[in-house]
Amino acid sequence: MTAATIFTPNAMPELVDTAANAGLGNDNLYPEHDSIEDAADNSADDDGSTLEPTQTAAFRKLQKKLRRQVSWAIRDFNMIEDGDVVMVCVSGGKDSYTLLDILLLLKRIAPIHFDIVAVNLDQKQPGYPEDILPAYLNEQGIAHYILEKDTYSIVKSVVPEGKTYCSACSRLRRGSLYGFAKQIGATKIALGHHRDDMLATFFLNLFHGGALKSMPPKLLSDDKQNLLIRPLAYVEEKDIIEYAKLKAFPIIPCNLCGSQTNLQRAIINDMLREWDDAHPQRLASIFKAIQNVAPSQLADRELFDFETLSLDRDNEERLFEGDNIQAGQTQSLADIGLPIAPETQTFNPKFASKPPAEKPTDSRSTAQKIPTINPVI
Repeated sequence: MTAATIFTPNAMPELVDTAANAGLGNDNLYPEHDSIEDAADNSADDDGSTLEPTQTAAFRKLQKKLRRQVSWAIRDFNMIEDGDVVMVCVSGGKDSYTLLDILLLLKRIAPIHFDIVAVNLDQKQPGYPEDILPAYLNEQGIAHYILEKDTYSIVKSVVPEGKTYCSACSRLRRGSLYGFAKQIGATKIALGHHRDDMLATFFLNLFHGGALKSMPPKLLSDDKQNLLIRPLAYVEEKDIIEYAKLKAFPIIPCNLCGSQTNLQRAIINDMLREWDDAHPQRLASIFKAIQNVAPSQLADRELFDFETLSLDRDNEERLFEGDNIQAGQTQSLADIGLPIAPETQTFNPKFASKPPAEKPTDSRSTAQKIPTINPVI
């Protein structure tokens, strides 16, 4: 495995931002109406001139939304602290490009100091366009490493023919990145998984793994040597798709397995898209549910101590003492001192528009009724 010489980032272009001194975890980081930006957006769109996609009000509104959501996730899960070295894993896909772009914007306005270094793992897939990502990172002046490790041959050798490579590829990639993070002294590893990835993983585990678990926003690796963070945890995939389109990121498709599809995940993703189209708030509600777990209302004996549940009552006289009642003995509620429920058919004028009409009395109703018998033909 080799690593390219780290590139020193150039100064980022100056952006208009009224929250220049606000913190990552401050609710006022992006006020509802950024007067300077909003005024510029409105005037630019109203004059009828042709604008670049990233100069439109729609783009700035979307960018502001993503910055807010990422800053909220960082605040809620304490993802980035003063002095951190954040290693952003960049694959060349829309998610990692968006993550890197938003983190660089937040770095400029954060009240704390942290460094960002982009890392790409070149897995030596045949036909992989190895020049695209370095060219983009150099053009943007972003400090980065390109790791070269032939995990492609390993995956091909261990995965049976006809099976998907995603799981094995992911494990090998993760192991390589974990080791390199320690090598460069990175304190956090930032991954580009978004809200919809987390929901899809939840349902994959639910349907196929028999477990209630997903991708956590923050995770300590099994060897306790690396901290993983997912700053896009609150971001919807459709917003990332739109943002990547407007920014015109040079997307590199994953052709390791010939664009092979992970069928189970693809089915889950289709299900989530159908739900989102038919019920726009359903996915948000499900995501809220995985943040609002009630262990006592589930059945995990390790998560909740059902065995030692006990009553907390005063030692009062009890009605049932075991030998003070005989089989077949019955008592009314009044006999044992309990209140009697009121009659359920009592008319309550509060719930009726008009009082019920009195039924006319008919002397014939007292006569014995003879049932009608239909003859069998």
